[in-house]
Amino acid sequence: MNNYQPLKQHESRFVDLRGLRTHLHCWGPEDAPLLVMVHGWMDVGASYQFVVDALKLDYRVIAPDWRGFGLSDWPVGQGAPGIRSYWFPDYLADLDALLDHFSPTQAVNLVGHSMGGNIAMIYAGVRPQRIRTVVNLEGFGMLDSPPEKAPTRYSNWLDELKAPKELRAYGSLEAVARRLQKTNHRLSDEKAMYLARYWSAVDNSGYRLLGDAAHKIMNPIGYRLAEAQACWRNITAPVLHVEAKQTEAGLWLSRAGQPVDFDAFRKRFDCVPNWKSVIVDNAGHMVHHDQPEILAGLIESHIATE
Repeated sequence: MNNYQPLKQHESRFVDLRGLRTHLHCWGPEDAPLLVMVHGWMDVGASYQFVVDALKLDYRVIAPDWRGFGLSDWPVGQGAPGIRSYWFPDYLADLDALLDHFSPTQAVNLVGHSMGGNIAMIYAGVRPQRIRTVVNLEGFGMLDSPPEKAPTRYSNWLDELKAPKELRAYGSLEAVARRLQKTNHRLSDEKAMYLARYWSAVDNSGYRLLGDAAHKIMNPIGYRLAEAQACWRNITAPVLHVEAKQTEAGLWLSRAGQPVDFDAFRKRFDCVPNWKSVIVDNAGHMVHHDQPEILAGLIESHIATE
């Protein structure tokens, strides 16, 4: 497989965020307008390379690896014993610390994909003065979790803690690339090979994905839509929601045992004060891989409207 050749080279940096050594992918001049891009579950900051390459204007783009992903520390340190927990509020606090470090006085433009989109939306409502614009890429949230399911969720979580998760090893970088293409059949060989370099690292067992297997442990606390919407109502920045026409999100939500009427599902966003939605064709959930040029144009247009 050939490798994708970036048009804009990134700088790899580490900063301390709340006691964790956090890895950042940075592009562009340091004095350019700041654009923060946060990735989704089982992804890394390098995933935004294709979008960055398609941006027409100069930005200082900062894309962190969330805690427990990529080259960022795990909460109790690489290789430490015990089960690590990943709580959604910690992502908010990590983002808050990141903005304190890079933009303590100026509101920033924030892009988030999937889990990162959900974090961006909550944060924009919790700290509305810190956010200038939001672009939410496929950050739908989850199905509301009924209170009566709490005993079963907690029980299942306790069971999972007793059977630690593992991430399999792959025999080559090409095998990692093929695994990425299995998840996203639209991903070209060149892009898959490029991403494989940042999604994995070699050890004695082969190439392992750069993510803590503890991320696979279920969250014992159910998704509370009313709480999410209370935060969304507090957003003052204009929000652009980007949905892929061929998104797999509906299927994932259906697997939770509740078939989803997606038109009705989208109405959850009616509470967001300054909301605009677009649908991108020929793209799945990894829309930033599938249509980076279109997405870059949408991001820049949205930033320019504020």
